[in-house]
Amino acid sequence: MDLLFTDVVLPGGLTGAQLAAQAKAICPSLKVLFTTGYARNSIIHHGRLDKGVQLIVKPFSFNELAAKVRDVLDQA
Repeated sequence: MDLLFTDVVLPGGLTGAQLAAQAKAICPSLKVLFTTGYARNSIIHHGRLDKGVQLIVKPFSFNELAAKVRDVLDQA
């Protein structure tokens, strides 16, 4: 497993950050890319994500998503 792509807000009370933490506990080298329909500043400043996380804001094109996934996977 190389990459987890998850929304910031998930149904059922679990957040994307919580899901990522659980997945990284199993696979520490896992890279995570979050998505959201909310503005980046809103998500970060309201404590939903830590600064420096990888995020792509909806709506995005397939090409934008592909480029972002490649960028995240290529990071050391």
